[in-house]
Amino acid sequence: MAKTSARTDESRGFLAAWWPDQARDATQSVLVRYDRAMTKHSAGQVPVAAVRVRPMAERDLGAVAVVERASFANGWPATAFAHELANNGLARYVVLERTDELPPQIIGFAGLWLMVDEAHVVTVAVAPAERGKGYGRLLVHALVLLAEAAGMNEATLECRVSNTPARGLYREYGFYEVGTRKAYYADNREDAVIMTTEAFASAPFRTRIEALEQKLEALLPGAIAGMDLAAG
Repeated sequence: MAKTSARTDESRGFLAAWWPDQARDATQSVLVRYDRAMTKHSAGQVPVAAVRVRPMAERDLGAVAVVERASFANGWPATAFAHELANNGLARYVVLERTDELPPQIIGFAGLWLMVDEAHVVTVAVAPAERGKGYGRLLVHALVLLAEAAGMNEATLECRVSNTPARGLYREYGFYEVGTRKAYYADNREDAVIMTTEAFASAPFRTRIEALEQKLEALLPGAIAGMDLAAG
């Protein structure tokens, strides 16, 4: 807990000195909400979640590849994720692990690229047996927090036209459908829907994300406070 608080304080100093006002204000909002959650967590007002989001590490790649193969017909090999972690300075990846098992089991992951002032969501995946429990929502929420904390103004992604559940979840998080990429997916030439959020600093997005945090806290108590995104 102490390390997290220290990182938060250091981030505030960095933001105040270097980041533009709009990005700084959005990020300060993230830090304030996170501090509140951590205070409740430390005081025992919320239970410890049975899952945790943390930065992806090289040791996770075998388990990540298993989830990837179960989720996507033509998924990335573990070597592709290894390349991302080692060589792509714009990439941020997290894993979702069950903490009620020893050793903890990775049941999902997500990632994005920081592209100037826009976060591009690269992937979100949850193991088939663990779907329908709110874990995809938790991963999307983590990506939004990562993007905000990195000073991004908005986020964008592509999603299969046929992936109705994912499109619904992204819309709930403020992603609007703004276009189509024809025959985008190589496996079956399916079209992709292009989705983009409102500006993170906008009042509608702030209202939306705060309401979604409350919904997620009710669904997975303690999960937000238990996130470790510092090295992500």
